[in-house]
Amino acid sequence: MNSIINKIGKYLTIVSIGFTLSCSEDFLDTVPDNITTLEDVFTNKGMTEQWLARIYNPLPDMWNQPYNQQWSGQSDEADYAWVFPAINSGAMTPDNTNHNVWSSYYQAIRYAAIFLENVDMNQEIPAEPNGERLVQQYKGEARFLRAYYYWLLMRQYGPVVLMGENSLPPDADFQIPRSTWDDGIAYVLSEMDLAMEDVPEKHLNPNNPQELDLAQTGRISKPIIKAIKSQILLFHASPLVNGNSDLAGLVNPDGTVLINQNYDANKWKLAADAAKEVIDLGYYSLYRVEDEDPFRAGFLSYRNLMFEGWRTEGIWLRASSDMYGNWERHSSPRNSNGNAWNGIAVPQEMVDAFRMSNGLRINDPNSGYSEEGFVEEGNNYYSPGTFNMYVGREPRFYVNVTFNGAYCPVVPNPGWSSVVEYFYTGNSGKQGATRDYPSTGYTARKNIHPNNDYRDGRSFARPAMNIRLGEIYLNYIEALNEYSPGHQDIFIYLNELRNRSGLPDYEGDTGQDAMREVIHIERQVELMFEGHRYWDVRRWKVADQPEYHQGGEFHGMDIDEGDGLSSPEFHQRSVVFTRAEWEDKNYWYPVPQSEIDRNKLLVQNPGY
Repeated sequence: MNSIINKIGKYLTIVSIGFTLSCSEDFLDTVPDNITTLEDVFTNKGMTEQWLARIYNPLPDMWNQPYNQQWSGQSDEADYAWVFPAINSGAMTPDNTNHNVWSSYYQAIRYAAIFLENVDMNQEIPAEPNGERLVQQYKGEARFLRAYYYWLLMRQYGPVVLMGENSLPPDADFQIPRSTWDDGIAYVLSEMDLAMEDVPEKHLNPNNPQELDLAQTGRISKPIIKAIKSQILLFHASPLVNGNSDLAGLVNPDGTVLINQNYDANKWKLAADAAKEVIDLGYYSLYRVEDEDPFRAGFLSYRNLMFEGWRTEGIWLRASSDMYGNWERHSSPRNSNGNAWNGIAVPQEMVDAFRMSNGLRINDPNSGYSEEGFVEEGNNYYSPGTFNMYVGREPRFYVNVTFNGAYCPVVPNPGWSSVVEYFYTGNSGKQGATRDYPSTGYTARKNIHPNNDYRDGRSFARPAMNIRLGEIYLNYIEALNEYSPGHQDIFIYLNELRNRSGLPDYEGDTGQDAMREVIHIERQVELMFEGHRYWDVRRWKVADQPEYHQGGEFHGMDIDEGDGLSSPEFHQRSVVFTRAEWEDKNYWYPVPQSEIDRNKLLVQNPGY
């Protein structure tokens, strides 16, 4: 059985010791849809395993930005210098979208259905030691992935068409309406529960059962499914789909209302229970770095979480061959050593979300925050002459944001200053650049390894955490606050996250409304650039509210001004880019018009 596992590991997009990846795209792209070829595939062990690998292949890669997954750039989290999503300009239509995954995810669903229909004809795998058990595991993986792609479609498009066990060819003429949201969720969760019966508790190293088998880390296991269910149930309980009367008009041709109009508080309990089940597994712990300086301990704990924390905090991991080539280079300032593109900008609205080091918001008169003057003495986080706006902030600010006066996040260019200069004539400023400059005077910093040297191509491979324990803590306390406000666990797990990042315990208003705001901001800061913000503001149904700022004017420093680090002209809050005003139709993506034309029972989302 170990030889089979090792072989399929070559084809899956997973973490291996050397992070070598392959998916045999050419073979799978040419498999015809006829029974003779399917028989050839599913009677051959290697081809069967490649088919399973193909089902994994479309899984989203949140760090492969900006060209693959643009969710940060379609929210208030970032502005990309090179990519202009249609949703930001108000130009998104059923014929014109960015990141339209309808066809690719339905194709993956179809591949999973074909696998489940045909894998039992394979006689080579069961002939291996424990081979029959392995076939069941493969079925569990395929069943989970099929359900997961349905979930990804629902998250993006709302209620979808459920194909059941059908593996209809892509050009089939079928007329099937959208299932209701509740029916879709029930189907996805039931399929995941069935899959959980067949996948392993953990993928353990066959040579050392006390350790995880790193060559199999990205493959589905029971804890991964439980964590995904936590995500799904949290969304399912949220205002967008829990009694949202604004979607009462989303109905099928037969009059079936697709979004349940009755609010159900028990959905929050189910979400809280699902998150607590993952926490109580005891397999995972918050990653921490010990240091005699509490602030530095918080900084290193949160920064190195992305480099080493996957070993203790990561639940579902993924590696990608170009993950860091995209994210790190696109985010790094131009004074980096080598080719860096300096263009994933962070809006001022994100900068303002970070607390001061004493744990208070910047609008609190006792916080110590100032937008006047420049600091005389620097430290490990900013240089002398840095604007006071950036002084005394919480550790997570210095991990997430590169600002004017910060130190280069990677090995700096020899002969250049290690201090990042975003003012107009600075080493990473707008002067002389066509597009490679941040529109806001800030760039994303999280998950950029400090030892990267772009000149000689030196980078540090590590798995990405699709899901980590910190997110599960946030899922738990959000659901608990809605279902059981004041519960002591809300404060226990909130403070665990705050303390890990160098902040004191929360001491403010503990009422439900106040805690909802606190939890929303904690998610915004803790999970920044990890692929959550776009979805959070939508499921909360707050995208039209100014403090969540999903359209209109965005702010930053004045990048057209300044000739020195302490230039007052640069350090002015300015409107730096404008997006289309928010429209409620943007809570969902439009269903592609080609699908509407083909399936007459498929209704379009409101507003399109």
